[in-house]
Amino acid sequence: MARAKKKPTKTKRKKSTKKRKPFQPIQWVKRWLFRAVVACLVFFALGIVGYAFINPPTTPYIIAEKMRLGDVDRQWVDLEEVSPVMARSVVAAEDANFCRHWGFDMGAIRTAIEDGGGRGASTLSQQVVKNTFLWHGRSWLRKALEAILTPAIELVWTKRRIIEVYLNVAEFDEGVFGVEAAARHYFGVGPDELTPVQAGRLAALLPNPKERSAARPSPFVRKRAQSIVEGAATIRADGRSDCFED
Repeated sequence: MARAKKKPTKTKRKKSTKKRKPFQPIQWVKRWLFRAVVACLVFFALGIVGYAFINPPTTPYIIAEKMRLGDVDRQWVDLEEVSPVMARSVVAAEDANFCRHWGFDMGAIRTAIEDGGGRGASTLSQQVVKNTFLWHGRSWLRKALEAILTPAIELVWTKRRIIEVYLNVAEFDEGVFGVEAAARHYFGVGPDELTPVQAGRLAALLPNPKERSAARPSPFVRKRAQSIVEGAATIRADGRSDCFED
């Protein structure tokens, strides 16, 4: 007698019982902060490497001033087309040891600390970082970014490139950026025609170009410009301009 076939029993599939992890806001914030920091570092790294070869089309501060004023005067000019005395003048005015440091002038910093912080110790390299990549104004975040980016600029760019970018992004009057626009604005000449006195007056406007004038120099600007003219001659004679001279 044939045995009756047993019907296969259906096995019940167990439903997935994976528990979702509870939302952890602190971990979420940490994760996105980390991503934001990495993104910023990549952005700055690309900018530093790129601007070693490509001329910066604009800067955050120039964009802000253009929005405020409606327009700005700026035209890029290669360092070869600028009177050599102009480069020496800004170095003499802002950072006489430019060729001898790696981005920070430790001697100037110590002197500033001893004087109670009443005088600045910012190098041209630091100013290039601030003017090209960051924003103006005092904040710990900006100073921290400046401290991180300055050695990178010194590592990737030549000293000559730092001077070239500086001369093209520095503000010389309200809405007037770069030495080409400044030379025409104040003296009606090209940057290659600047005399030592004119170069000294332009350098004397820094770091307060909105409050000083090279066309109608105050006694302070005249005195400072004369000191810069002498300083530019000195750094040429003692070799402190060798790193950016042809």
